[in-house]
Amino acid sequence: MEEKKSQAYQLIFTIFLVLAFLTLVEYLVSQYLDSMILLLLIAFLKAGLIVNYFMHVYRLWREESH
Repeated sequence: MEEKKSQAYQLIFTIFLVLAFLTLVEYLVSQYLDSMILLLLIAFLKAGLIVNYFMHVYRLWREESH
């Protein structure tokens, strides 16, 4: 059980680091490239990560087990 919890925390921390990196990339793109399409792609990627890993939307399509 402890190992499962540890893996979950490690995944959350990894997703956090990816989101932080994408935010940095987003900032740099807005400052130097001024590309709206690239900013939208990064925003959709970040939204997808948040919805999937932190809001657990993937559970909507799984059957419930009691």
